[in-house]
Amino acid sequence: MGFSQAISGMNAASKQLDVIGNNIANSATVGFKSASISFADIYAGSKVGMGVKVASVMQNFNDGTITSTNNSLDVAISGNGFFRLVDSNGQIYYTRNGQFQLDAERNIVSVDGLQLTGYLATGTPPKIQHGSAPGPLKISQEMLNASATSKAFLQTNLNSNSKIPEKQPINAEDADTFNYSTNITTYDSLGNQRNVQLFYVKTADNQWDVHYLDSSDPNASLKTLGQMEFDSSGKLISEPEMTINLNGLNGSADNTFTLSLANSTQQNMGKELGSIKAPIIDGYAAGDLVGYSINDDGTIYGVYSNQQTMLLGQIAMADFANVNGLESTGNNNWRSTPNSGAEVLGVANSGTFGSLASGAVEASNVDMSAELVNMIVAQRNYQSNSQTIKTQDQIFNTLVNLR
Repeated sequence: MGFSQAISGMNAASKQLDVIGNNIANSATVGFKSASISFADIYAGSKVGMGVKVASVMQNFNDGTITSTNNSLDVAISGNGFFRLVDSNGQIYYTRNGQFQLDAERNIVSVDGLQLTGYLATGTPPKIQHGSAPGPLKISQEMLNASATSKAFLQTNLNSNSKIPEKQPINAEDADTFNYSTNITTYDSLGNQRNVQLFYVKTADNQWDVHYLDSSDPNASLKTLGQMEFDSSGKLISEPEMTINLNGLNGSADNTFTLSLANSTQQNMGKELGSIKAPIIDGYAAGDLVGYSINDDGTIYGVYSNQQTMLLGQIAMADFANVNGLESTGNNNWRSTPNSGAEVLGVANSGTFGSLASGAVEASNVDMSAELVNMIVAQRNYQSNSQTIKTQDQIFNTLVNLR
């Protein structure tokens, strides 16, 4: 049996060299997972073994090194999970290779043309519906439509030593009829900028009237907005929210929005004009897509020329009860099998799923030093088994030459 045992040992060592060679060949392959071989002895009803066989080839799914790239669509996984891909026939594949690009229809695709799947953002404002089935992700070049202002926030400090204007009534063109004025820029339904002037008029101790004028509208008139009342410590005690009504302009719809003066104060700061902080205002003009970004939870945002961002979708992640049960299909892709279990869907940074890094890829996890050592061991095993055959041959020659 020495010949068969040695041959099985040589075959096993040859298979091990095949695995090692494949690891080394893919040491620079993005997302590649190295493999190792396991052996089992062979017995056939006797205490003397029949040799060795390959029990299995296992892949090592430990993380590879994260390497930065210049492509904003490249994504690296740190931790558990796979990207979920779909081909034109609906076949699902899984990969750790996060090298993505846009095809002619602006779908996000892998280097071999499979579409990356995830959850598209829907509604206004856009939100992710995680309960829905994942579908192909794309980055549309559609323009971001204008959004009319609905809320504005302005924090002011009015000087308590200000004098009540002697000249009345208020006139927007006469600075002697009001104490302070400031401008806020808002947007209407067509994205037109509307320059709204606010006027503060002291009427009594701790009491101020607020007026506004839409200076973008040649037909607009000065209107009363409301009253601000403060206590003896300068704290605003009147209702902080006031409503501004603007007429439509150049075809836009009439716009009504809320102006909040919450946290405004009345203190003596040693200067007549007091202080007014920069306003915070929603709404924006229309904008074209100029870029995109991917966050560590896989959410994809479009970046627009109007300085706005909008949620476009979120990358879906998949995991399995037994990742070593996945079937390798080449091109750094795997398919699920009964042995791997069904896919478990989720998103990055949730549950057992890892996080994502955009503008980066996960390098191969092949350890070249370990592979070279394993190669020497496999080579020695092969040589030793061949020496067993040589020894058996010499023994047979001795038997044949007996007289």
